[in-house]
Amino acid sequence: MHIEPGIVTGAKIALSYATAAGATAYSAKLIWESLRDRGAVSLIARATMATLAVLVFFELLPHMSVGVSEVHLIMGSTLLLMLGTAPAAIGLAAGLLIQGTLLSPFDLPQYGMNLTTLLVPLFGLHALTKNVIAKGTAYVDLSYKQALAMSATYQGGIVAWVAFWAFYGQGFGAETLASVGTFGAAYMTVLLLEPLVDLAVLAGAKAMRGLENSGLVTPRLYAA
Repeated sequence: MHIEPGIVTGAKIALSYATAAGATAYSAKLIWESLRDRGAVSLIARATMATLAVLVFFELLPHMSVGVSEVHLIMGSTLLLMLGTAPAAIGLAAGLLIQGTLLSPFDLPQYGMNLTTLLVPLFGLHALTKNVIAKGTAYVDLSYKQALAMSATYQGGIVAWVAFWAFYGQGFGAETLASVGTFGAAYMTVLLLEPLVDLAVLAGAKAMRGLENSGLVTPRLYAA
């Protein structure tokens, strides 16, 4: 989901600052709610774990440049299910910034675009949990169908935002259409893998009931 340098340039890049600001503002709302409900210690601990996980996902897991962007195993739904939306948002934003600052400075001009691409689908996933997952269901009891729906929502949102930035920056020429199509097709491999990872992680969490009252996971992981 890292937009390749040069896709959006000049005055057009200002839009990414606006979308990133909107995503940041909504993140702040979720962070305040998390602070109110769980306290600062729990939020900081979960956000730290999310940040470290994102850095591992970005740097150590397989990834490749395909078309207009890179294909990553971001595990956005996994972060949300285990840690909650606010810590996941902090982790994605901080992990992306740390990676750009220390390891990939050429990605920093695209930070606003990449941040939007990561966070807005996460917020869509946050809304989806209220509709796809019954209120009486804890996350550890999710079915494969539910995990697939969540992964499809997140990964589909990422592909849609990457396509938007590509068409916004480069127009609807044949080359751009082909690059976006190649990227979208490659990303479907992530869609096939992520629900299985989610279920495996949730199965592990189900066997570790000691985490329930630790403050290190989202309350919804074990409680409906």
